[in-house]
Amino acid sequence: MSADNNIKVIRKEDEEFPWFLANMPSSPKQLFYIGNIELLRKPCVAVVGARKCSEYGRQVAVKIGKVLAENRVVTVSGMADGIDSFAHWGAIKNSGDTIAVLGCGVDICYPRVNRKLYDEICRKGLVISEFEPGTPAKKHNFPMRNRIIAAISEVVTVVEAQSKSGSLITAGFAAEQGKELMAVPGNISSSTSVGCNRLIADGAGIVTRPEDIIRAMGREPRLLSDDIFELGEDERKIYDLLSKKGELSLDEICAYLSIDPTYVSGIITVMEIKGLISYSLGKIFIEKF
Repeated sequence: MSADNNIKVIRKEDEEFPWFLANMPSSPKQLFYIGNIELLRKPCVAVVGARKCSEYGRQVAVKIGKVLAENRVVTVSGMADGIDSFAHWGAIKNSGDTIAVLGCGVDICYPRVNRKLYDEICRKGLVISEFEPGTPAKKHNFPMRNRIIAAISEVVTVVEAQSKSGSLITAGFAAEQGKELMAVPGNISSSTSVGCNRLIADGAGIVTRPEDIIRAMGREPRLLSDDIFELGEDERKIYDLLSKKGELSLDEICAYLSIDPTYVSGIITVMEIKGLISYSLGKIFIEKF
């Protein structure tokens, strides 16, 4: 698919131009887009954060995208490495809608490593930019991009952010625009948690579970992601063991349950696919978000 052949544009004077963008300070004069422009009319939540995120941040971003998809809320982000990308994928892999707001022309995949994600969003979601096609990604474009991310979202959620982060710029725009601002708390020893913890100290809403974001929109969340009730007998044994013991290695699980490692490995794989557990640095643990 050639992106050039699928680019469309709506201008500020057009009737279909979103009113919340037309009325905002420093309103964009036009929006170039690829995909389903009707997604701008649906409930939207921004999920933004650090490019160099932790495993914890990755899990949280994916889970938030999943819960938003289950509740028919559009996940909005900037398609950057890290938190942005994982939030987009969390929505896409759960048949949800997602919007990528770019700091370059919509015909340019930036960063290049996100080509697969870019193609998926072009096909199944919406890619938008105020910049002319062919405009390269430049540093000063991204704060401009961030104001649009905030403007089209009812809630702006920051998952991880360092003390000087573009995500905090998005948070600032959210505050200026009167949007609900939420942040995921993190380890006080982690540099990627400094920005979020500061936002919370300054009054941002705390995300203890992804469903908190849905409630911040004035809606009761649909709890579709609770797969615990669909566990098989051995899956439940492993889940209950991890709930009691916390992080365990594969060998430790086998020792506790006296089950063959090959068999346990297969069960672990299925439970990972279900989103119930995660595996990192040789340890298996329950997906907390």
